[in-house]
Amino acid sequence: MYGTLTLLDLAGAVALLLWGVHMVQSGAQRAFGGESRRILSRGFGGRLQAFTTGLSVTAVLQSSTATALIITSFTAGGFVALVPALAAMLGANVGTTLIVKVLSFNVSALSPLLLLVGVVAFRAGSTRTRDLGRVAIGLGLMLIALARLLEVVTHYEDVPNLRMFMAGIAMAPMISALVGVVMAWAAHSSVAVALLVMPLTGKGILPLNAAIALIIGANIGTAINPLLEGSCGANFAGRRAAAGNLATRLVGAGVALPLIPWIGPMLAHIEPDLPRAVADFHAGFNIVIALAFLPLLSPVARLLERLLPSPVLGAEPSQPLYLDEAAIEFPSIALGHAAREALRMVDVLDSMIEGAANAFRRPDREGIARSRRLDDLNGEIKHYVMRLDPEGLSDKERRRLEGILVFSLNLESGGDVIERNILPFAAKQMRRGVELSYEAEREIESIFQAARSNLAAAASIFMTGDPRAARALTEQKSEFRRREADAIRAHLAQLRKNNARQALPARLVTRHQAVERPSKQVCAGFPTGRISDSVLRSDSGDGAWLGNLR
Repeated sequence: MYGTLTLLDLAGAVALLLWGVHMVQSGAQRAFGGESRRILSRGFGGRLQAFTTGLSVTAVLQSSTATALIITSFTAGGFVALVPALAAMLGANVGTTLIVKVLSFNVSALSPLLLLVGVVAFRAGSTRTRDLGRVAIGLGLMLIALARLLEVVTHYEDVPNLRMFMAGIAMAPMISALVGVVMAWAAHSSVAVALLVMPLTGKGILPLNAAIALIIGANIGTAINPLLEGSCGANFAGRRAAAGNLATRLVGAGVALPLIPWIGPMLAHIEPDLPRAVADFHAGFNIVIALAFLPLLSPVARLLERLLPSPVLGAEPSQPLYLDEAAIEFPSIALGHAAREALRMVDVLDSMIEGAANAFRRPDREGIARSRRLDDLNGEIKHYVMRLDPEGLSDKERRRLEGILVFSLNLESGGDVIERNILPFAAKQMRRGVELSYEAEREIESIFQAARSNLAAAASIFMTGDPRAARALTEQKSEFRRREADAIRAHLAQLRKNNARQALPARLVTRHQAVERPSKQVCAGFPTGRISDSVLRSDSGDGAWLGNLR
């Protein structure tokens, strides 16, 4: 019973430590997630610059997993090459060790001050201030948890159950490393594992060699998360970056594990304070890996491209490509993925418009059937973004979320118009054997081309938020209304002419004289107005101009 209570006490302190780490990471990501994403997007000029950028961003976010997800998404989208992406991940691995170094010193006396400042800032009202208050509260909880761990270990270090448990972990370096892998993978953080190992090592419950093996395993565990969760689907470019990050750590672990009997005594000689020695190894392990692999990233990238080639088969339109489940915990990253999936809907709708145009130029039943294939990506996007924590979104992120939903909804409406109105009309014309005149074909072609141009403009405005382009797009609504009215008048005039010709002898009416003009369904079927309206209601850029365009 006594040993069970001891383990429960220890588990409570560990849970508080994990929650404090989570608060620090989530608060930093909410406060600086957008800025970090922009910094990373501009920081891939070369491998050294990418390394520095990854280190800096992770030092702020305190989560190498979040940084790896951002880098993976950039690589998957083709915005960054594989070599700079791998360099940035090496920098992120070094950046996540900085807080461990800071907390290896005795700073527990700062916990009341951090909690006080954090609570005041959290109740201040400003979104950024609330997020920074969350960071301060998380740091205070981490310090309290570390102090409690030391207290529990000091009071119960001679408990047989605890000694047996730690002896089982320290049985062999490989077992210790595997335990570290599982712990870091479950906690999504090598920082939490390092902060847990340090007090146990300082009190002599966990040998230094076993602590080193646990740290090695923790570094591997955090590299598994982006590979399993952040690069799913058919996106092999993102998988290469995540796999390369894991491979560098596996190589480092393969070299370091056999050397633990020599590394441990050397560290103890250099730094007699064992908790600091653990923190020093955590930082040194990642620094040595970075120095060893930075010059070798080009051949590593070529090897990854050979082992993970891009598939030749096209992606299924019904399956989302960019909605990574792991990014749900990071709103700024998740919204970026949702926006990319909305842009993929633009490509699907553009292919449908092209298919509809082909149905009028070259009547083909199979071609019409292939064009009836707008999949409910809008539903996938809506389900994805609705899972985001509303309290974790800033005002700008809420506006961005609303804009993504409105934009994707209007794209789906446009696809429904083509699938339910335009394509059935084309199929009907084909069954009746109606042949269009050259002028009618040219007119329909110009309408389809205008719709595709407006769709491309809407996608650009959705990403950039350019007010001048948005105004130009809204002006196209009146142009389409004019075309619709002209088409209706021409169609009615043609019907009157055909009725008049029915009074003439049948031999005077040729097949080509009975050709129909483009109908209202063709001219008015495109969702240009809906798309431009969605752009006006969304916040694709800074949002300052959106209320003045009406």
